[in-house]
Amino acid sequence: MAFRVLGNLLKNKKMNRKSSQVSVLFLLFSVLFCVCLIASNVFETKQIAFFGHSQTGGVIVFPISYIINDVVCEVWGFRKARLLIWLGFLMNFFFVAVGALCDWLPGAEYWTGDEGFHYVFGLAPRIAAASFVAFLAGSFVNAYVMSRMKIRDAGKNFSLRAILSTVFGEGVDSILFFPLALGGIVPTDELPWLMLAQVCLKTGYEIIVLPITIRVVRWVKNREQEDVYDNGEKYNVFKIFNV
Repeated sequence: MAFRVLGNLLKNKKMNRKSSQVSVLFLLFSVLFCVCLIASNVFETKQIAFFGHSQTGGVIVFPISYIINDVVCEVWGFRKARLLIWLGFLMNFFFVAVGALCDWLPGAEYWTGDEGFHYVFGLAPRIAAASFVAFLAGSFVNAYVMSRMKIRDAGKNFSLRAILSTVFGEGVDSILFFPLALGGIVPTDELPWLMLAQVCLKTGYEIIVLPITIRVVRWVKNREQEDVYDNGEKYNVFKIFNV
């Protein structure tokens, strides 16, 4: 009897350890997620012309992070998405902090690139704080909407929940970022249009690449033999290591 109990305990421990592990594919998605967030910070320093309107260069790569968020939440569930979001936040924070430190340190006597370096890496504390807050809120809203809609629709209508989660996530991101970062700088009557343009542009991005996203999700599910439903999930965003 004692040996049977011990065997069951060891078996349960092994199963729990396996469920808390992450796959190579999840690791690769996490790396790409972090790269997209860090790259978007750098690209944000350039204003680009887009169909007669100006946009920040970050719009090229930042929406990819929401697509990865959708894939991870759809395949591995909210808990893995939560780990991914916090990992991206911490790596982004590390990059910004180290860049700010390097920008603050005096350059060598022969160094002539101070102005350009400061333009890219001298991110104002207000902009950085607004970016971090908006990213966390928007990403978690995106993951929450994906998770709840998947349960409600019994796994059907992936395209709809991918689009709606982006609308809600990007909406929250824009509502927080622009007033916090640009309030008092950009005219108040211009802020709503700026926020609306960002949401529409990034959602349009999601729709254009949706056929690719669907194929990626289908392939990852088959490869990983995973299709998690978050039944009973409490959606506590601070239980980072509860995966």
